[in-house]
Amino acid sequence: MEPALPIERRIFLIRGQRVMLDADLAAVYGVSTRRLNEQVRRNRKRFPKDFMFLLTPVEKAEVVAKCDHLRHIRFSPHLPLAFTEHGAIMLASVLSSPIAIESSVTVVRAFLKLREMLSTHKDLTRRLDALEKRYDAQFRVVFDAIRELMEPPDEPKRQIGFHP
Repeated sequence: MEPALPIERRIFLIRGQRVMLDADLAAVYGVSTRRLNEQVRRNRKRFPKDFMFLLTPVEKAEVVAKCDHLRHIRFSPHLPLAFTEHGAIMLASVLSSPIAIESSVTVVRAFLKLREMLSTHKDLTRRLDALEKRYDAQFRVVFDAIRELMEPPDEPKRQIGFHP
């Protein structure tokens, strides 16, 4: 796994779910992608549809196009597996190597951090909307006053007659 790329950056949103691809999880868990997929096939009952799914060719092309670190799977004849948070945890128990068990904690923390960031973002959006609604009338008065000041003053009337 490229050390410069944190695990959070290897979590993708595909089909409305946050997932990690088999190649990235294999790197995190210190095994080859082939070995990881072999263990998944041997323990198929542990990976229901909500834990793991196979990408379509279009999804694979999209992910490879967006992520330089996945360029090595571009010409692979196999479609990658995508694992949800629960699938990634299940993988650690199936692989059961010391590295996999240790790394699973890191993977879980990455998913939790992402979930926390998303909930914080939603909370900020909700607060901003509330402030906007609450202060909208007050700001309208300010904007109206600014518009009035921006209008050119009326020209003074020309006086008729002699004025010293």
